[in-house]
Amino acid sequence: MNEDKTILIVDDVEINRMILTEIFKNDYQITEAENGAQAIEIINNNHQIVAVLLDLLMPEVNGMGVLKEMNKNGRIKSTPVFLITAADNKDMLLEGYNLGAIDVITKPFMANFLKCRVDNVIELYRHRNHLEQIVEEQVERLNQLNQSMVETLAAVIEFRDSESGEHVKRICSLTRILMTEVSGMYPEYYLPKEEIDKIVTSSVLHDVGKISIPDGILNKPGRLTKEEFEIMKQHTTKSCEILQNIPNIMDEGVYNYSYDICRHHRERWDGRGYPDGLKGDEITIWSQVVSVADVYDALTSERVYKKAFSHETAVEMINNGDCGAFNPKVLEAFAHSMDKIIKSRKNMYHE
Repeated sequence: MNEDKTILIVDDVEINRMILTEIFKNDYQITEAENGAQAIEIINNNHQIVAVLLDLLMPEVNGMGVLKEMNKNGRIKSTPVFLITAADNKDMLLEGYNLGAIDVITKPFMANFLKCRVDNVIELYRHRNHLEQIVEEQVERLNQLNQSMVETLAAVIEFRDSESGEHVKRICSLTRILMTEVSGMYPEYYLPKEEIDKIVTSSVLHDVGKISIPDGILNKPGRLTKEEFEIMKQHTTKSCEILQNIPNIMDEGVYNYSYDICRHHRERWDGRGYPDGLKGDEITIWSQVVSVADVYDALTSERVYKKAFSHETAVEMINNGDCGAFNPKVLEAFAHSMDKIIKSRKNMYHE
């Protein structure tokens, strides 16, 4: 008997539990519950359960209640549930299937037939769960590779631009705060946390194209001439050229977010940005968010060509349009995030 393989039998009729136990006891550990409440407690505390044989009609919590709880805690995805019933209630059975039950066991039980069905499904789930674990491990390794590569590219920027090293770290923090706020406030901009994580990773690369800008322009202490500014503007498209050389070693989502942010974080809501002159929501929400984060950090940081502005002054300049026009909804989220932004700024600057 494999102690790592446990079948949970849930039935309020003792004789039914005894019959099912007799069928499976030679190959599995058996755990019993006489109602749904007991079953839920056992399921939540025993991760060795490989199958649940579940009666539908029980006192306290019925079979549907157990299925709903397994959906809530995610166990329904990894643990097959067989419904036990003597009644021909099509509506109830259909509801059970919709809640994730894998099969129906009808009374009276046919021992050999039943054992074959349950054994086959348990083996199928075992293989599926193993494959899912392998995929999750591969995704984690890929995410680590993406992060390492992004951090390496960011370090390259730091060598060229004395401000960018700390700048990109602050951009990550500001992007996470603001993107989470925008996503929560406006359904049309909603993104799950996994996507926000990718956007945060991608934001590190927003200025990677600066490695192609001449030192005399990149670190010029004074105001750029019109010609110099045209060269500086090329960092957006140069970033995309750099990314086009490495797409196969980046997660597709991170690559797509990075490419878009690199090219469009200098676009403006009124169409007066660059390089493509996009207007309004032609600019993706993640590029809009990184744009505000980039401007805020640039204003509140000391640069070779200026002193740092205070937080209050920077916020006023952004809201007044001194740095170009931004999406009013993003600015509203920016205002709602102010406490978190101030806290993040203090941590970054060790104020």
